[in-house]
Amino acid sequence: MDTLTLLGRGFAELFQTQELIALFLGLMFGMLVSILPGLGLVMGVVLALPFTYSMELGPAIILLTAIYMSGTYAGCFTAILYRIPGEPMDVPLLWDGWGMTKRGEAAKALGWALVAALTGGLVSTIVMIGLAAPLKNLALSFGAPEYFAAVFFGLTTVVALAGNSLPNALISLCLGLLVSTVGIDATYGSERFTFGFTELMNGVPYVMVLVGMYGYGEILSKLSHSSSLKAIPKQDSFTTKFPTRAELWGLRATFARSTGLGTLLGLIPGAGATISSFVAYGVEKQYGKRGDKLGTGIPEGIVAPQIASTASVAGHMVPLMTLGLPGSGATAVILAAFLLKGVQPGPFLFQSEATTLVVYTIMASMFASVIGMCLLGFLWIPLVVRALLIPTGVLAAIIVMLTLVGAFADRNSLSDVWIVVVFGVLAWVLDRYKIPIAPMVLGAVLGPMAEDSYTRSMITFHGDWTIFFKQPLSGSLMGLALLSLAFPVMRNLFGRFSRAKAKPLNAT
Repeated sequence: MDTLTLLGRGFAELFQTQELIALFLGLMFGMLVSILPGLGLVMGVVLALPFTYSMELGPAIILLTAIYMSGTYAGCFTAILYRIPGEPMDVPLLWDGWGMTKRGEAAKALGWALVAALTGGLVSTIVMIGLAAPLKNLALSFGAPEYFAAVFFGLTTVVALAGNSLPNALISLCLGLLVSTVGIDATYGSERFTFGFTELMNGVPYVMVLVGMYGYGEILSKLSHSSSLKAIPKQDSFTTKFPTRAELWGLRATFARSTGLGTLLGLIPGAGATISSFVAYGVEKQYGKRGDKLGTGIPEGIVAPQIASTASVAGHMVPLMTLGLPGSGATAVILAAFLLKGVQPGPFLFQSEATTLVVYTIMASMFASVIGMCLLGFLWIPLVVRALLIPTGVLAAIIVMLTLVGAFADRNSLSDVWIVVVFGVLAWVLDRYKIPIAPMVLGAVLGPMAEDSYTRSMITFHGDWTIFFKQPLSGSLMGLALLSLAFPVMRNLFGRFSRAKAKPLNAT
């Protein structure tokens, strides 16, 4: 049977009672857990896994996939409205989303995020269905050097996050990379920077770094300034505000770039939504028409990371279903659900008619998940924007309570609460010395991936670092990373040269 016939049968299966209930519950639960700091979509998928034990394979995977899809989108609410990311991939959203909220444009910012999520989700799902077979060969070609090159490409976005001071951004990035080395070395088993604390043996959880620096730290920074806890400006609307056709057409290049990046990077197991989000923001910063204005509160800063992170979800499902390789924490749980049902994802998944039908039912459910989460988002936006009417002092207390409770609930560990407090204080110190915290978060999140892939590359190729440039894929990615580093430098030099050349003309 051809693809369209199988997809049609998948939609027919999806509209059965069990499948529809699983889809609706998954969408609702995914959005709820992603709004709570310290929980997030991976925790939501994990919490839902025990409920799939008594379910059939189709509804079970649909439930988990719906949580995964809607959770990828719902983090934009807290990131844009309160400057608190629910997941690492939501960090780039807050740089421009919070700027729009401060100008009274929260409803418009969330409208842009909704359109971006809809576009990224639908386009990437179409790509997943049409190109699953040829793209699995590309995913198979990724080894350790390619992983490192992809992560290094993500780290070069520090140039885009540098603001007015590249040295300060590099200091922040190095601090994040240092934090990522805490714990037992995965390769040699040696302890690093644990200082005798058994709680640090498994490293510093990046979720706690995020919650501490962007949640608790934000409140400390507000309290320390003279305008402490100043009320959020009055919003211009409490109803969902969508961009106009002219505004959408003006960002067509951003939509195309970010959708392509998110889908392709999602194919790489271990890369996923976080790298996609940061890379898309960095690429937009360097190559977009208004890249120099990113961070001031413009739609491009919301559209690029939101499209890329949502598009990566469908990209993750390709290596999972065609190769049996999970591309993220959430897809690892979905893989476990497959195995619990006695089904091994991979090439053999498409050889049986029954399992092939399940695969296309999952693909159909992803279409429905994208549309369903956007309908829910449309209904939720007026409610969450009205939450800005809560007095800022009360809201600050609620945020502190949620960050600390969320930190404890993640692993039922009081040490995680202390980690949140420590990184909150560190964020306050960095803010006082005008050192951006975004590069530190980037380093803490991507550091373990970079170290693991670099170490495996050096062991496999006997310390030959040129392997990163010899392999076609890794060499291409490293070349793009170096171009990303060189482009802003060349742009600044060209700008200085142009200004210097213009001065004599003005003088005459």
